[in-house]
Amino acid sequence: MSAQSRRFRGHHAQPHPPFLFVLSFAVSAKADAAKPNIIFIYADDWGWGDLGCHGSTWLKTPNLDKLASQGTDFQQFNVLNPVCSPSRSAVMTGMFPARFSVHQHFAAPAQNHERGMPDWLDPRAPTLPRFLKQAGYHTAHFGKWHLTNAQTEGAPKPAEYGYDEYAVFNGGAGWASADLHATAANTVAFIKANKAQPFFINAWIHESHTPHVPTPASMDKWKHLDERKQVYAAVITDGDNAVGTILDALKAEGLEDNTIVMLSSDNGPESTASKRSANKFDPDANVTGYDTFYSVGETGGMRGRKRSLFEGGVRVPFLVRWPGHTKAGAKNDTTAFTAVDLLPTLCGTAGATLPPDYQGDGESLLAAFNGENKSRSRPIFWQWFGKNAEPDWWPRLAVRDGDWKLVMMDDTKRVELHDLTHDRAEATDVSQDHPDIVARLSKLALEWKATLPTAPNPECLSKQSIADKPTSPKPAAKGSKVTPEVRAKAFTRWDTNKDDILTLDEYKTGLKGQDNLEARFKSFDKDSDGKLTREEFVGSSLK
Repeated sequence: MSAQSRRFRGHHAQPHPPFLFVLSFAVSAKADAAKPNIIFIYADDWGWGDLGCHGSTWLKTPNLDKLASQGTDFQQFNVLNPVCSPSRSAVMTGMFPARFSVHQHFAAPAQNHERGMPDWLDPRAPTLPRFLKQAGYHTAHFGKWHLTNAQTEGAPKPAEYGYDEYAVFNGGAGWASADLHATAANTVAFIKANKAQPFFINAWIHESHTPHVPTPASMDKWKHLDERKQVYAAVITDGDNAVGTILDALKAEGLEDNTIVMLSSDNGPESTASKRSANKFDPDANVTGYDTFYSVGETGGMRGRKRSLFEGGVRVPFLVRWPGHTKAGAKNDTTAFTAVDLLPTLCGTAGATLPPDYQGDGESLLAAFNGENKSRSRPIFWQWFGKNAEPDWWPRLAVRDGDWKLVMMDDTKRVELHDLTHDRAEATDVSQDHPDIVARLSKLALEWKATLPTAPNPECLSKQSIADKPTSPKPAAKGSKVTPEVRAKAFTRWDTNKDDILTLDEYKTGLKGQDNLEARFKSFDKDSDGKLTREEFVGSSLK
């Protein structure tokens, strides 16, 4: 094992099985066949139902529909987290994002610290662009980054992950940021400049994330719709047009037949606000736009949305066009394809042999690209630390094995079991009918959770996070005011199982040595259910 590999493994707060973080960056490549170019277009919050070819009755996506008609529509594609940063980390590394303590989106360092997250994805992790670069590809990343945050100082830039060229937004503090609408233009320029050599491009478009900033032409096209649908349809049209621009460039350069084009989304559609709020400002892109009141995207009838481990939050579009390989106009509804499978699959298309000590969480599904009836053999795992609310955001863990999917709380006191073959919408919980399957999948999920780090790699923390590192909680000085911000930080620290609930034991442990803890706990417990929600605790005053 290299010294680099040993250092990478040593950064975690608990020992891990050796296969989790062993890596080498030596990649061999076959030279006996022309390597296909690869373009991965990754949309943002674009729901499974937000495509004409997926049955939308009011959204028009002619370029996505054309891409589907020329390739294969994989209808059981899952991302590995229901929000952007961890979902993208999985694509980059071929590993479940929880392996890097990336549980939610990268925010300001103080918030990352409260969540037990690093401030950026570890640049020494194995990455798809690095493997492809070493296999002879020229690599580029254009568009959204969000493997760090715009407020984070000292974050590694895309070049450290294996990219030859990049122009991004949602990058680190002090970075030169590309406009969020420049993704297609940068991609086209790169295609023209590199058409004589194999290339790999991440083109990560902004649509349909907020702030919604539709072009006037698209707004005018949909002026006959109601206000909310007009804005969202215009945003979808702008995204679809960007895809069309990239496809046209490939055709103009004569590269269509030897280019793999993939289109997907990082999670399900954003939840729709019930009321308008002030227009949001995106400091990284320097734009204002419409808020989530206009986020009326659709899941195609699946349960849950963004931030949910149900299928509506993690099953997303996945269209693949590779002439001579993917079947034109085919719909694959049998292969459970996931984001971590992209790394080994694409390395397979490029003739790149992964190093023997790389053992990620994905598996090559190249056979499915070639039209074969290929099934994924390994279980799929999800962990979620964020929103915890009814009806669809409560699961903390999920596992899929074959066609069975189990969602659960960390303590297994609440579970649901669904047969995705017959219940794509996850409408019927069959856990009571199959206790043996519940027991087996619960055990799998908990055993997987036990392999995960308990703290982020300290070398992936900015100086801002280190300065914000909390000390042991101290009693408030008599007469002093405890702010909601202080309470929020305390809640996050004391919530040791990360279920967004404080038990009496957790509360006592957090305030060990102080007086009248049980009575103080009860003063927060407004509904007398023996536990504290974040709203009960943060929205009250310490006494």
